[in-house]
Parts: sequence; structure tokens; C-alpha cells
Amino acid sequence: MQEFEFLRNVTIGQYIPTDSFVHRLDARAKLVGTLFLSLAVMMTRSIVATVALLALLVGLTWLARLSSRYILRGLLPALPLLVLLFTMQIVFQGGNIPCNVVYFEWNFVRLTPCLFELVVLGALRFVVFLFIVSLLTLTTTSSYLTHGIEILLSPLQRLGLPIHEFALSNMIALRFIPTLAEELERIAKAQASRGGEFGRQPWYRPDLIARARLPLIVPLFVNALRRAEELVLAMEARSYVGGKGRTKYIEMRFAWIDRAVLLLTALIWLAIWLLPWPTLKTFYPNLY
Repeated sequence: MQEFEFLRNVTIGQYIPTDSFVHRLDARAKLVGTLFLSLAVMMTRSIVATVALLALLVGLTWLARLSSRYILRGLLPALPLLVLLFTMQIVFQGGNIPCNVVYFEWNFVRLTPCLFELVVLGALRFVVFLFIVSLLTLTTTSSYLTHGIEILLSPLQRLGLPIHEFALSNMIALRFIPTLAEELERIAKAQASRGGEFGRQPWYRPDLIARARLPLIVPLFVNALRRAEELVLAMEARSYVGGKGRTKYIEMRFAWIDRAVLLLTALIWLAIWLLPWPTLKTFYPNLY
């Protein structure tokens, strides 16, 4: 029955209370630190720098008393799509990357070490982003994330933007990811009991996987809309009113460790951006 267990492969949107050092950090520090680390990943062009970032995040995962293996399970639902994207990149983008060494060439298909460097870098970036987002949600509750986003974006309220509603909508969407995975699992088991075939397609055939998952889309969206309507009715029944003038039960206070985390993540971003990290061209300058 492992092919039906979608929820166990969803790490984004979950929360695991381990009372670690990372859990006790201020939500605003974690949000800004996540932004700095995300910028660092987007700016890097070096596999060495990306691997260094990944090693740092694995260390943070250990400090948070979480399992890196559990976070990597989040790759499984997206693996067929990633295989399709990287395959298309290899097939269609090889001719656009100048490289003096060519392993194979046929029509527009051109396999070079420069292309493989780009594909490996893209795969590592995806893994690093998965660690960044998973660490944020696994170590912070939805209420703290909502208040953190609202406080960080509060200066935009002077422009008349509904910051509270924006923060609440984002956190509800984030926390609905595990709920939708659980709903998808329930629908798949219900349809399999009626003769549907799921989970028997090879991972390297995303077309077969998409065809098998297509009957799940309509009931999943119907149930998602029903849950959203129930949530709206529940909030209205409790006289929820968002926006200006609301008080907060949770009070956030910056400690010295939060400032140290912000400084460290900012330095990491600057180091990734400004330092001359080695690339394939560094070791083999005649490739380009």
C-alpha cells in the first residue's frame, strides 16, 4: 500500500515539534534567513557553492533534530516531473550552450560536459530549495509564520495593502498542502478499490503516471473547494474580522541569537554572490 501513501512524502507544510535550537528562533529571523538563503541559491552558478549550501542545510537539519532522509522524501512526488524537465533540457538546450567538447551530436541534440554541469546544478538547486522550505515549515507553526509575515510586511499597510489577509491566505495555502495530500490518498484508495490502477507505473514514464493520476484531479479539486467553503463558514461563525486594529495573542521578541542568524545568512548570501566559486570552466578552461 506504499504507492497510496502520498502524505508521508509531503514535507512542505508539516510541523514537527522537537523543541530544538532552530524551533526556538524568532519566526521573522527564519523568514528573512530563508529569503537570504533562497537568493544565494538563485545567484550561484557553481556546483561547489551549491553543495556547500546543501551541506549547511543538512547541518541545520541535524540541529533541528530532524531527518534529512525525511526531507528528501519530498522529492518523490515531483520525481517524474523533474525527470521530464531535465530530459527536455538535455534534448533541447544542448545546442544553445557553447562548448568545445562534444560527447554526442545528432540534429539538434548535443551532449556536452557544459550541459551536464547545468543539469546537475539545476538538480542540486531543487534539492536545496526543498531543504530551505521544509526547514521553515517543519520548525515553525502556522500561527507564528502568519504573524511573522504580517509584521515584516506591516510597512506596506501605509500603501493600503491588506497585509493581514495576504499573510493569512499564504499560510492557509501552505498548511493545506498536507491536507490535500491526505485527501488525494483517500481518493486514490477509494478508486483503487473500484478497479483503478495506481502506483504501478515506472518512475521514468511521467506520461503513464500523469494518465493514471488524471481521474484523481476532479474529485480532489471538488473536495478542496468544499473544504475552503467550510473554512470560510467556520471563520464567519467565529466573527473573524481581519485587517487593521486586530490584537495579537503571540508577541515576538528578537534575541541576540536571532540577530546572529540574520547576520550569518546575509554573509552566506554575500559570499555566494561575490566570491569566485569554481566552476567547470575553472578546472577546464578550454571547454568554452
